[in-house]
Amino acid sequence: MDNYKKWNPMRKNAIEIQESLERRILHGLSCEWDTALWVLPERYEDRIRKPLFGIKDMNSQWGYWSGKNREIVMSRSLLLEHSWQAVRQVLKHEMAHQFAEEVLGARNEPPHGPCFKEACYYLRADPKASGNFRLLDEKVLDSKNREDKMMVRIKKLMSLAQSRNQHEAEAAMTKAHELVAKYNIDLIRLDEGRNFISVFLGKPMLRRFREEHRLAYLLGEFYYVYGLWVSTYVMDKGKMGRVLEISGTEKNVKIASYVYDFVNRFIESQWREYNRNRGLNRYRRTDFALGVLEGFEKKLNRQSEQRASATGYGIVKVEDPLLQKYASYRYPHITKYRGKSLRQNPEVRKDGEKVGHKLVISKGIHHKGRNQGLLLEQ
Repeated sequence: MDNYKKWNPMRKNAIEIQESLERRILHGLSCEWDTALWVLPERYEDRIRKPLFGIKDMNSQWGYWSGKNREIVMSRSLLLEHSWQAVRQVLKHEMAHQFAEEVLGARNEPPHGPCFKEACYYLRADPKASGNFRLLDEKVLDSKNREDKMMVRIKKLMSLAQSRNQHEAEAAMTKAHELVAKYNIDLIRLDEGRNFISVFLGKPMLRRFREEHRLAYLLGEFYYVYGLWVSTYVMDKGKMGRVLEISGTEKNVKIASYVYDFVNRFIESQWREYNRNRGLNRYRRTDFALGVLEGFEKKLNRQSEQRASATGYGIVKVEDPLLQKYASYRYPHITKYRGKSLRQNPEVRKDGEKVGHKLVISKGIHHKGRNQGLLLEQ
């Protein structure tokens, strides 16, 4: 039996796959370490050296920094069972320990002392992301979290928005948007304290299509979140790519993320139906998707104007000064890119716009895994 275990080709293949995956993960940690330094003040940029990276089975902590070995060690369960965003969250925490010790001279301080807190501020790291701390994907994406009355009401309205009666569905969606708008306008006007979080939407990729940027813009304009494309590691490609990160209150992030997931699935299903006998290529799908988003945006603007005249609460974004302050701190250096102008098919885009006019955000998509979006369905 021992010889069978030793020479079993299936077992050997599984070990090779595991080793290959862990090599990619270690490379990803190294790439993310490099990228995380871009937020540091210039005086610190050249004062921290890249450490070694390791993977270890751990039960009581997500990772640790070893000054003696100059190594950041990460939990194998974290790396294999959690989202890459959670991995980044812990990595930055351990980087803060390294920075505090090697740059700020925290050798005689407690592990989470003043120098560590200062390092967390510079690196935009979470000082709590250690030990048994509930990671972002557990704390925020968990659909079993208790919800307040507003989120419960929004869920009920979105359930009503599934009605086969188009008028009833539109009315329910309009009411849900009105509730979101009132909540945020009152929050900003009364200057109530609020905490912000940042989460990834979708999968990190090397290339993004124009409709993805359009949807990111729509979320920022109508759903009280701040969106930015950030650099992150693309595991299956072994390279750094980009992913959409949105920031806002936990309520707004959940709602915006649900809308993101719902709209993407709607576009995909409508495109399959539209292209069933046409055989159009990927570029025409972009035209169709852009049309859907333009039609949906026009619809939101029209409903917002009607609601604003009747109630004073539209859904057009009201700038939140605290969110802007948070975003300015989190993203101190922003670069703007202009995409290439590509040939479009006006007819396909117009057909997509007609479909977009009929889009109603409703509750009815089931949550499928930690990395599939922040869905409202229980």
